[in-house]
Amino acid sequence: MIVLKYNYGCHHGARGAHVKKKERLTVTVDAELILAGARAVKAGRADSLSGWVNDALVERQVKERRLQAMAEAVAAYEAEFGVITAEEMAAQERADEKNAIRVRGLGPASRGRGRRPKAP
Repeated sequence: MIVLKYNYGCHHGARGAHVKKKERLTVTVDAELILAGARAVKAGRADSLSGWVNDALVERQVKERRLQAMAEAVAAYEAEFGVITAEEMAAQERADEKNAIRVRGLGPASRGRGRRPKAP
């Protein structure tokens, strides 16, 4: 269950600066996520659990915007050139695999490129 108090407003700070207003949010999350956030705070990677959660929401928002932009780009491409077929997708996947440089593992695309020289 997620309960949101949703009021995205702004107010003016002491010097008249435009400041985004923070809102209280009540959510139910997995216990492991709370522990992960607490560990991040303890390790100094976050100022607070609230800050850690806020950062995660910002990252999700950025991801959602990026996915929307990609969907719009594909739609624009398909409007101009036609729907991308499964065959075209498979051909591109094969070309990508052929030209990939692996930095870890010894998959089929390694071909010696991207490997570290062996220590003497």
